[in-house]
Amino acid sequence: MAGDLEINALEVVYHDIVQVLRGVSLRVPAGSVTSLLGTNGAGKTTTLRAISGLLGAENGRVVGGSVRYRQREIQSLPGTGVARAGVVMVPEGRRVFKHLTVEDNLRAGAALGKGHWKTDLEQMYTFFPKLRGLKDRQAGYLSGGEQQMLAIGRALMTHPEVLLLDEPSLGLAPMLVAEIFDNIRRINHETGLSVLVVEQNANVALHNSDYGYVMEGGRIVLEGRSSELVDNPEVKEFYLGVTEHGQRKNFRDVKSYKRRKRWM
Repeated sequence: MAGDLEINALEVVYHDIVQVLRGVSLRVPAGSVTSLLGTNGAGKTTTLRAISGLLGAENGRVVGGSVRYRQREIQSLPGTGVARAGVVMVPEGRRVFKHLTVEDNLRAGAALGKGHWKTDLEQMYTFFPKLRGLKDRQAGYLSGGEQQMLAIGRALMTHPEVLLLDEPSLGLAPMLVAEIFDNIRRINHETGLSVLVVEQNANVALHNSDYGYVMEGGRIVLEGRSSELVDNPEVKEFYLGVTEHGQRKNFRDVKSYKRRKRWM
């Protein structure tokens, strides 16, 4: 049974010089979808890399705090160890094996899986029906949305208990974004999979998650139930660009822009 993923006072530096995370604390309750919002450079991807044991590839390391899953500290484990513990990341940019077929990509994910790959494969085609008709096509010829479905499906073949998604909507048309998030919610509801999704698209993330955190400058600056954050005046004005009267404004038109730079 899955447990809560807990990040406590996490601090990360790159090249032993640049501090990116400054005491980040957040929790992903078992069976929930949690969103982590923020602009470029806020520290969102670094948070996911720290959780998933992938900081070393970027010359980064955890210098303080902890990442705990099932009451076990995992921040010192390599990426394969974190994945075997049940926490798996789908990185930004999809990164499928472009010269392999769709089905071979999915089977590659089964290398860390705990079930029967043929049964798991059929389940992936149930979650992502578009992939069934494309199973013999090279992944490099898929659309961006199809590649994103494949990347998520490949991760699910490992039987994760917690799925980390880095910018799943990046570069996709609105209809495809809606489809991807519908799939995420369906998988969450049907399997109980816990999800931590990093997003710049605050609107879609908050409407498809249970709880949300907002990052700025390597810190968590706001958190709450997603339904509350959607209606939060500051989030509307500074993140969604909507005033208290429901008008959409350019951020630089907001009178308090220079005084309060949050989420800009």
